[in-house]
Amino acid sequence: MPLLAEKSWHRPGWQGGIRMTELEKLIKKMPPEIRAEVTAYAKALMKKTKKTRGKPEFKWAGALKDLKDQYTSVELQHYISRLRAGEK
Repeated sequence: MPLLAEKSWHRPGWQGGIRMTELEKLIKKMPPEIRAEVTAYAKALMKKTKKTRGKPEFKWAGALKDLKDQYTSVELQHYISRLRAGEK
């Protein structure tokens, strides 16, 4: 079963790209021991590309302070709960 057969993968600044079907064809031609190396290499690359979460920045903090006289935090929590539940 092809992996994302129609999707073309490429990196910014990288010339070209390769369709998953082409990559799968190449991998299928490899002997099992080389496939194992390719798998290990791909997993290592995935570990490198995973973004680590840093400390939250809370850039939004204080953005609604002009509304503090109109709403309480509890009213806002209830409003958000209704929005998430699909109510208006």
